[in-house]
Amino acid sequence: MTQNQHIIIVDDEAPAREMVGDYLKMHGFTVTLCDGGNSLRGAIETSVPDLVVLDLNMPEEDGLSIIRDLKSRTNVPVIMLTATASPIDRVVGLELGADDYVAKPCELRELMARIRSVLRRSSPPKASAAAPEAAAAKAAKVQLVRFGTKWLDLEAQALRDDEGNEHPLTASEFGLLKVFAANPKRVLSRERLLELANARDSEAFDRAVDLRIMRIRRKIEPDPTKPAVIRTIRGGGYLFSPVGDKG
Repeated sequence: MTQNQHIIIVDDEAPAREMVGDYLKMHGFTVTLCDGGNSLRGAIETSVPDLVVLDLNMPEEDGLSIIRDLKSRTNVPVIMLTATASPIDRVVGLELGADDYVAKPCELRELMARIRSVLRRSSPPKASAAAPEAAAAKAAKVQLVRFGTKWLDLEAQALRDDEGNEHPLTASEFGLLKVFAANPKRVLSRERLLELANARDSEAFDRAVDLRIMRIRRKIEPDPTKPAVIRTIRGGGYLFSPVGDKG
């Protein structure tokens, strides 16, 4: 469950990060507290966490630049803490690969719910060593969906090529691919994509959908400049065309 999952809290205000850290420890998480980007990078060199909770508004290095740097090094999920109501920071953070956000001052129960949701989406299920038969049966039912040059493993929430190499996906990118996998050959509007992907902030996610699909296309399309797997339908939205299907 949540025991032993490692979360790093990054906030330049000691009382805020200690309050969040204490609350997460009470719920069984291992917690590391950092006061900024430099201490975060040092902590990650020691141990890559399961998730980072990151304050966007810090004096020395702002959270958006930290997200950009973090996502260039790892695929660790990030939940942003934002003290402003401006959707711009949220949109940019989501476009950079952040997985969710919570407004400051945060309601700790909401933050906990967001953390558990992101961890569920980003952590592949672990096979039980005590039940090899059950694990084998589960492996036999692995759902693989072909997306152009890659395979989407719905069970492990992973994108792999034909050689079995894994290609990192953010939780939101996986969410979109999962929706397409469940709705082949159907035109899906941005609004319908958001609804099916359970996007919480329609405005922020809507403005990031096109950019997310562009990133997905770079990973799956034989020629991203001429997308044939996830096609744009003018005035309609997007359509997933499985391999071998025409038109």
